[in-house]
Amino acid sequence: MRRPLVAGNWKMNGSRESIQALVAGLEQALSDVEAQVVVCPPAVYLDQVAAGLKSSRIALGAQTLSEYDAGAYTGEVSASMLGDFGCRYVLVGHSERRALFSESDAQVAAKFAAAKAAGLVPVLCVGESLDEREAGQTLAVIGAQVGAVQEVLGVDAFVNAVIAYEPVWAIGTGMTATPEQAQQVHAAIRAQVAEKNTAAAEQLPLLYGGSVNAANASALFAMADIDGGLVGGASLKVDEFTAICRAAQG
Repeated sequence: MRRPLVAGNWKMNGSRESIQALVAGLEQALSDVEAQVVVCPPAVYLDQVAAGLKSSRIALGAQTLSEYDAGAYTGEVSASMLGDFGCRYVLVGHSERRALFSESDAQVAAKFAAAKAAGLVPVLCVGESLDEREAGQTLAVIGAQVGAVQEVLGVDAFVNAVIAYEPVWAIGTGMTATPEQAQQVHAAIRAQVAEKNTAAAEQLPLLYGGSVNAANASALFAMADIDGGLVGGASLKVDEFTAICRAAQG
């Protein structure tokens, strides 16, 4: 039985003051939520959030990482450094990283490998553009993004990992895939993994992202292969994020 999981991606938002208030609010509001909850603050606030969550059931995640473990890589943060700050999860290959920072499938696979080697749980983000969806290429695009990791690391790499489907056209736009559209993609991802390892596919948490909010969360999470959500802007609002987390546990 897969445990529901909701991850909040705070992106490049917040200040010491606002994050202190957000962490305190979430810790109180989510104290009795059974779903696994993860928050991913900007890297400069990891230490502050880790301290604030010390007695909480909320797990700490990072928004990205370097594929290198150490060395002359100015500005980068390694998987081992994230672990040193108490991170358990890390986003890998978010669409904004792919689009704005030109992260290729090969680099995403290398980052996924680095996370696994350091004992972190990678959250592999996959998704198609609006043009790709309208051209009927959604499943091919998603299959290639998942396959890029599988080909390099093998299907067993998806044990103790997470995949998040975030249609690029629905991120920050207010547009959301219908529950049926999201379920179709999630089912295809699980089937792709199951072709090589049924056990890995059955335990693999699959999250939906893309303008998830309190109003649409329950319908999305009711789908058979949607195990929770990767939440953007709504994760910065205590009441909204709490409602989403409660929806995930049914």
